[in-house]
Amino acid sequence: MQVELVSPEAILFSGECSQVLTRTLDGDIAFLSNHAAFIGALDVGETQLWTDDGVMALAVNRGFVEVSSDTVTILSDEALAAADIDVDEAQTDLDAAVTALVQDPDDEAALAAQQWASLRLRVANG
Repeated sequence: MQVELVSPEAILFSGECSQVLTRTLDGDIAFLSNHAAFIGALDVGETQLWTDDGVMALAVNRGFVEVSSDTVTILSDEALAAADIDVDEAQTDLDAAVTALVQDPDDEAALAAQQWASLRLRVANG
């Protein structure tokens, strides 16, 4: 099946995959060739693409996924391939978010920042 993964900054992947695994607001979902039509909102989570070269892992920060005519299109607000994640930056972001949450446990922006930073670290470290 054809897969396109696009963020506002770049086309992160465009090519053939045998399987796609991603996280929606309702949980993880896998797509194989000839999957039924589908539209879903993405949560913060890891997306895995099964290519001829192996499995490509990406950190995805929300967006949408659509499946139509044996094509999977992922439009993400922000996404990074594992190899492109700056681990030091992600750790700094996590530390700042944790500090903000100590001061205000209900800080939604800090909660979101913590979730995104933790995901990037997890994906980068495989």
